[in-house]
Amino acid sequence: MRIFLCTLVTCLVTTITNAQSIKTEIINPPNPSDSKPNSDEVPSVYAMSTQFDSIFVLRFKYQADLSTDLDSLVKRYKIRNAVILSGIGSVRNYHYHVVSNRTFPSKNIFVKDTTAPADIVSMNGYTIDGRIHAHITFSYADKALGGHLERGTTVFTFAIVTIGVLKEGIDLRKIDDKTYR
Repeated sequence: MRIFLCTLVTCLVTTITNAQSIKTEIINPPNPSDSKPNSDEVPSVYAMSTQFDSIFVLRFKYQADLSTDLDSLVKRYKIRNAVILSGIGSVRNYHYHVVSNRTFPSKNIFVKDTTAPADIVSMNGYTIDGRIHAHITFSYADKALGGHLERGTTVFTFAIVTIGVLKEGIDLRKIDDKTYR
């Protein structure tokens, strides 16, 4: 009986532990551009020169949704193009996605854990034509993880994110366009 109870408890703990982190793989729909070759007219790398118009230091409070509230602030202040320079703090839970293959169509694994607290080690990215493309790194005592920030990442103690707003006139629309090649 004692062995049965120990086995049952072990199974329950394993089930509960595994149920906390949910991983979902999504295959993006094929795009006709996925099969197009690189164009000689598109340089391997290109540069744009600009300056910061202003810098915002944002503080998010306990239970704020990092992605949702960042998006709200960008809309409220009509920020069109910006660089996410840094981010620190802690979260009560996280939701992010990472690329999971090397060929088109691309696949993403979405990772969501509603019970795992973590520190925000870094955050960076862009606001491109009013759309946020943010990446974030979290850490625990024994590992670091992260990727593209998703809604549902909730602040614990606080989070601080610094954004550099770029001067008007710069066009970042192709900067994260996978078909511009």
